[in-house]
Amino acid sequence: MPVKKMKQFDVTVRVPASTANLGSGFDAIGMALNLYTTIKMRRASQTYVALKGNNLEGLPTGKNNMIYQAAIAVFNHAGSPIPELEIEVESEIPLTRGLGSSAAAIVGGMVAANELLEEPLSQNQLFQLAAEIEGHPDNVGASLFGGIIAAAKTDSKISYVQFPPPQGIRAVVAIPDYTLSTAAARDVLPSSYSREDTVHAIGHSALLVAALARGELSVLYEAMSDRIHQPYRATLIPGLEELLTTSKHHGAIGIALSGAGPTIIALTDKDDQPLSLHIDQVLHSHGIKANVLTLSIDTVGVTVETKINAKKTFTS
Repeated sequence: MPVKKMKQFDVTVRVPASTANLGSGFDAIGMALNLYTTIKMRRASQTYVALKGNNLEGLPTGKNNMIYQAAIAVFNHAGSPIPELEIEVESEIPLTRGLGSSAAAIVGGMVAANELLEEPLSQNQLFQLAAEIEGHPDNVGASLFGGIIAAAKTDSKISYVQFPPPQGIRAVVAIPDYTLSTAAARDVLPSSYSREDTVHAIGHSALLVAALARGELSVLYEAMSDRIHQPYRATLIPGLEELLTTSKHHGAIGIALSGAGPTIIALTDKDDQPLSLHIDQVLHSHGIKANVLTLSIDTVGVTVETKINAKKTFTS
């Protein structure tokens, strides 16, 4: 019996999940986590996206797939003809849970396409284009570069600083068994804020970046305090309000809604078991089933392998 040959793809990229905001860093701060989306890509006679695993159910398998769309954005930006592509994707990142699944798809599709074209776009160009497609820079920056990213958007570009996380911190994430779209989570936000809440946001986001960059964990819980989005989104996420106030008594050094939710992320530098148990019990008391995991912070970002070259990273 002849041996069936395995498909050989031109490029394979591995993209980490991400959490955005970390409380007070609304649309400005992101951090990479060690759940991954793996994307394989090659030129083909007909476009098809093969979806592997349960986390991708319901996604399109043709040219309307986000990964293909992101890849085509790179070809367009580089002025290259648009090819047919065969793509295979497998992901540990659950969809619409606030863990950067769309950002991982965008970054993965763009980096893979850039490799097929022999890298006409720089790291910064990829980041700028990915942020434009995603609509905000925090998730795509974390997935692309790894670690923590602080970013600010102007009319023409996004400025950013990437830096490693404080040593020893881990993330306890509670991923509920229901979904919440970013659009729905943004619809509950007000169109304007008081001066008091604006000053609170500026001060706490500045404190958050300083605490993370310097490793001043003693102020992190206060630094992650937010008045811009979490109080309004708490109505959509049972148990969030209680966890924001009680988790510090169970080992958390900071806690926040992950992105637009519904996932909740708590940071700790201690034994994570008491914190995990507390989060699970609070959510259960509100009728919410959740998968509670302890994740490390990914400090590498997207990795790339080709048929010719060994693995490389995009860490800036």
